[in-house]
Amino acid sequence: MLEWITNAIATLGYVGVALLMLLENVIPPIPSEIIMPLAGFAAARGELNFGWAVFAGTVGSVAGALLWYYIGQALGIVRVKKLVDRYGRWVSLSSRDVDIAQRWLLKRGYWAVGLCRVIPGVRTYISIPAGFARMKMLGFLTYSTVGTVIWVAFLTYAGYLLGDNYERIETYIAPVSRAVIIGLIAATVFWIARRRMNPPEPPG
Repeated sequence: MLEWITNAIATLGYVGVALLMLLENVIPPIPSEIIMPLAGFAAARGELNFGWAVFAGTVGSVAGALLWYYIGQALGIVRVKKLVDRYGRWVSLSSRDVDIAQRWLLKRGYWAVGLCRVIPGVRTYISIPAGFARMKMLGFLTYSTVGTVIWVAFLTYAGYLLGDNYERIETYIAPVSRAVIIGLIAATVFWIARRRMNPPEPPG
């Protein structure tokens, strides 16, 4: 995969960076932790401009986020609630919980979108609930773009500094990514356990 990524950037330049970052959002095994540090390394060698590399990576990544947003929107809140009512009893979820989550996301969720865009492992999929909650596009795009710029610029700069050791950035980030995912799983399990011990009152 590394050779394929390297060839795409060498052949297509900024377009290759943008396309790879789009694919990274659609096909998670393609890691941004390799794409953007490699672009940073290319910038350090004078083959790419650092600013334009960050711009291209951001454009591709935000395009991928928009794709998942529209998938969530097409799925729709009604369909999500039906799925939760049908299968959610196994984890003590109901359509009422979906309504609560939707209200929270619409009221306070913009910052969550921006934050999740810099967290490995979850940065891609935050767009789905934003889509089915029909979060306002301007807010979603703004916060998603800000978070993406931070993530992309960090990776690109790391590759710029590390030079031909740019691959090491994935080694550094991998433990953080695992820790975040384990933490999210633990928080979910804890929440489900609390729900089972203290089921919500049925609506009056």
